[in-house]
Order: sequence, then C-alpha cells, then structure tokens
Amino acid sequence: MRAAWYERTGPAGEVIAVGEMPTPAPAAGEVLVRLAASGVNPSDWKARGGSRPMPAPRVIPHSDGAGVIEAVGAGIDRARIGQRVWVWNGQWKRAFGTAAEFIAVPSAQAVRLPDGTGFEAGACLGIPALTAWRAVQVDGGVAGQRVLVAGGAGAVGHYAIQMAKLLGAAQVIATVSSAAKAAHATEAGADAVIDYRREDVADRVRDLTGGAGVDRVVEVDLAANGALLPQVIAPGGTCACYGSGRAEVALPFFPMILSGAAVRFFIVYELPPAARAAAEAQLTAWMEAGKLLHAIGRVLPLAECAAAHDLVQRGEVMGNVVLAC
Repeated sequence: MRAAWYERTGPAGEVIAVGEMPTPAPAAGEVLVRLAASGVNPSDWKARGGSRPMPAPRVIPHSDGAGVIEAVGAGIDRARIGQRVWVWNGQWKRAFGTAAEFIAVPSAQAVRLPDGTGFEAGACLGIPALTAWRAVQVDGGVAGQRVLVAGGAGAVGHYAIQMAKLLGAAQVIATVSSAAKAAHATEAGADAVIDYRREDVADRVRDLTGGAGVDRVVEVDLAANGALLPQVIAPGGTCACYGSGRAEVALPFFPMILSGAAVRFFIVYELPPAARAAAEAQLTAWMEAGKLLHAIGRVLPLAECAAAHDLVQRGEVMGNVVLAC
C-alpha cells in the first residue's frame, strides 16, 4: 500500500517519507479499511514534531480517516465488508495511522458513515467533531445556556457553534481574528462574533449578555485566555478546556475562586466509552438529518503529507486539511 511515515521526529519536510509498505491484515476483532481520506489535526504535527515519544521505530501519522471496510478479522460479522465508515484514534497509542491507503483497527473504531456524508467530511469527525461534542455536552450540556466558543472559526470551534445551537443553547458567541473568520463562524450559527484583535473581549461579552457573562466557555487555548476567564464567565459557570498553547497554565486564583467557576479538562482520545458511544449516535443522527456543516479547507494528495502538516502548523487554512488517500 501507499503510505506516509516518519522514523524520527522533526520538521515535516525533513522527516516525512512517502512510499510503499505492506498492506496490514485485520487481526481478530479488527476491520481493514481502505481509506479514501485522512484528516490532519494539530496533534498530528505536534506528535511528528516531538511532543510525545514515538510508539514505534516507524510511525504512519494521523488519527482520523474515512473509507470502506475491505476485510474483517475473526469474530467480526462479514456483513461489515463494504460498509462506509469513519475512523477514530487511528494513531493513538498505535504505530500506524490513517495517512495510508489502508488501516486495520478494532471494529469499534470504524463507525458507520451515513451515505449522505462524504469521505472528506468523515475524516474530520474523530478529533474535531467529537471534541466539539464533548465540550458542549459534558457536565450537563448547554441547553438554555449562554456559550462562548473561543476560536469559533477553527475546526473544533466551527462544530462547537453548530452543536451548541442544536443542543438548545440560548446564545452562542464566538471569538475570531478576522472578518473572514467572523463570516465563517456566523455561517455556523453564532449569534454574535468578537474580533479579539480589534475588540475588548470582556467588554463585548458583558454587553452581549447584559452583564451576566456566559455559562460555558469552550476553550481552545487556556494558556492564552486563562486571565480572561473570570472576566467573561458567569458565577458557577464551566470552562470546557480541550487545548493549550503552552504546557504550563496560570489562572488568576482570587477572581476564579470568587466566580465559583469550574474548569473541565478533557482529551478526545480518552473519552469514556459511554460518552463516545453517545457522541457517535448523536453525530450519526445529525448527519442523517443533514444538520451538520463540515468545513473542508484544503484537500491534498497523500504524497503532499508534509505540506499538509506545515499548513496546519502555520494555521493558514480556515477549515480542516484532508489528504486524499
């Protein structure tokens, strides 16, 4: 099979190779997926850059992908052969991910993809969509709440805006950094957008919420935005945090303790099984009903895997970057 891989960490152009590797065979309990698309996420370039140890001497990157089940291992119903699926955790605690023509994964990690959803969109579900769902659903959900989505034009933020509205949020506000991103977040359903480069976010949130603040913050970068948190969150509110631009985070203790706010940390790779099953069911229902917009910013061929990593690392693309396998 054709695949992209690296055997040491470092800059994408220096360490990523593309060539032929043996096609895997599905072990007991696994399915073999012929991949049509592979999603590229920030965690992929960070891992390739050395943020975590390599799990094996050779790594095929990427956790997200979509395609068709070509074969099944022992114990798996052969009726799954030919099924369109999306893949999650393809390269989490595993050596070989989705930047290839095939991947063998446990059957549960290949989820049925509704016929009306394309493979490129399916390759955006494992990390961006599941992260967004967890951020708006955890700790009681957002029904009736005022929600602030930080980075509303990002891959997760774009889904989080939609999902908050679908789950009954009373108001969804998004922060962005440009007029184009404001339009992107508005298209997703944001009731208001704040350009954090030109406006005072705390003042605008207070204006938009009548001084009450928001009940929930969906946070992409706690290190950058932690000081802002007690200025925008309502008493007893929740910050659902899925990312940080730095390893160490500082929060203003006294304003935070007076706010009574909670910070919920989570990582999408380690969702509890019950939560993941609920998310899969909800995503399937939304896709079958045509209720989710998928933002595909750029599609590149597998041979340009290194370029795709660089695009995501530089943040040059609005929407998800996907490889056509």
